[in-house]
Amino acid sequence: MTASILTVDDSASLRMAIRIALTGAGYAVTEASDGAEGLAKATATRFDLIVTDLNMPNMDGLSMIRALRQQPAQAGVPIIFLTTESDDAMKAQAKAAGATGWLVKPFQPEQLIRVAQKVLAR
Repeated sequence: MTASILTVDDSASLRMAIRIALTGAGYAVTEASDGAEGLAKATATRFDLIVTDLNMPNMDGLSMIRALRQQPAQAGVPIIFLTTESDDAMKAQAKAAGATGWLVKPFQPEQLIRVAQKVLAR
């Protein structure tokens, strides 16, 4: 069975780059343009992995993760931040909110694929 991944980012070009990388590796990818849309899609469909930006309009990535982690059905879903932020305090906040990992933009497609393979292998 193909793993399904939700990517949440307000940049259409970045969502496309993520989609190309992950579909090329054999994953099914669904896109959302902000945290509110991501939360709605993740609540309606269970994904095997969520890759989200931090800074977005309507609802940021931290708020989305906090809302998802309050839902028992989302407890074990890995969530990776893919963001320009690299501040240690922000990483600590993300971990406390329930993020599984952190990648800094710009990213190499191979790096994203390796992280996806690692967290999906659990």
